[in-house]
Amino acid sequence: MGTPDVSTRHDLADLSKRPAQVAGMFDDVAQRYDRTNDVLSAGQDRLWRRAVLRAVDARPGETVLDLAAGTGRSSEPFADRGVRVVPCDFSVGMVHAGKRRRPDLGFVVGDATRLPFADGVFDAATISFGLRNVVDPDAGLREMARVVRPGGRLVVCEFSTIPNPLLRKAYTTYLHHGLPRVARLVSSHGEAYSYLVDSIDAWPDQAELALRIGAAGWERVAWRNLSFGVVAMHRAVRAVG
Repeated sequence: MGTPDVSTRHDLADLSKRPAQVAGMFDDVAQRYDRTNDVLSAGQDRLWRRAVLRAVDARPGETVLDLAAGTGRSSEPFADRGVRVVPCDFSVGMVHAGKRRRPDLGFVVGDATRLPFADGVFDAATISFGLRNVVDPDAGLREMARVVRPGGRLVVCEFSTIPNPLLRKAYTTYLHHGLPRVARLVSSHGEAYSYLVDSIDAWPDQAELALRIGAAGWERVAWRNLSFGVVAMHRAVRAVG
């Protein structure tokens, strides 16, 4: 879940983000980031992480890139299953917080649009609630395709569009009015969660994101709604040849 500074809001309608500024804001919230997300999602983030783990279906001996891994909470289940997971994040503050909590995980600081890995070295790549924060999401999708072997897997978990109009209206009300108030109570940087609202509003729906994933070198793209469509999990396979 993204949390850069409210001062960037004028840039957010078209998601024209400033990478250094975004990274800096994540640095600022790193220490309380996980707890805040638990509260704001009412614990749903734990269910979403389990769904991603099942979708990636990584086996011991495989290597998985966990991009935008933050403090590594999304990486831990892979490592605990004997999978070689590489948590990678743009925020130095997030990586440092993760290393303090799980020094056994091999955290890497890296830009999603210029990943510091060779071609085809991963069996799978996953990114949860981070693609919105990449300055060029399409470039990020292409980079993940580059570093995943042909036939390897991709799982993207991201906020999306609720199909049911009544549920969508209720959720939008919470997103614009309830969430910022709760964030101010539980986060050291509560006002920064205005970014989260703006970035969700501007993000493409399930079908459009699927098209963009396909255009980035992935095939067999499919998605499944989680929590009634608050979140969508897209899966794809790296094109062969």
